[in-house]
Amino acid sequence: MTPPVCTLASNPTPYPSFSAYVRTRGTVLMRTARSLTANPCDAEDLLQTALTKTYVAWDRIEDHRALDGYVRRTLVNTRTSQWRKRKVDEFVCDELPETEGTPSSDPAEAQALRDAMWRAVTRLPDRQRAMVVLRYYEDLSEVQTAELLGVSVGTVKSAVSRALGKLREDPELTPVR
Repeated sequence: MTPPVCTLASNPTPYPSFSAYVRTRGTVLMRTARSLTANPCDAEDLLQTALTKTYVAWDRIEDHRALDGYVRRTLVNTRTSQWRKRKVDEFVCDELPETEGTPSSDPAEAQALRDAMWRAVTRLPDRQRAMVVLRYYEDLSEVQTAELLGVSVGTVKSAVSRALGKLREDPELTPVR
């Protein structure tokens, strides 16, 4: 028979007082670990790590009446070390990054689309064309457009709606499928 690889395998608890401590205070310590983490499984791992560190230092702890404080401090320090070491994979930003798989658009195609759009706008009746240009090219609000042209806001809304309908039906702007 070969001897065990782990020297503690034959006598797993050389500190019976440690085993008694874990049995009596385990539930309270788990509650503390649970309050430090969001996940119950992480709390179990955290407590296990803290108890391992406590076990290693068991013979160096002079006042065993202060064990709860020692283990709580170990829990907090271990948890702090964990979140300091964690790798951050996500960053908050104002704009979404470009995906690498998206092909860049052809500038010639973009210019051709702008030209086709402008030709379609010039085919609109004068009043509708003025409202579309003020609303979308000059980026004025409906109220500003109405004031500038001396018409009501409702007139701007209905005229722009009809103009956009005509632009949607324009054969030059219809996407090829």
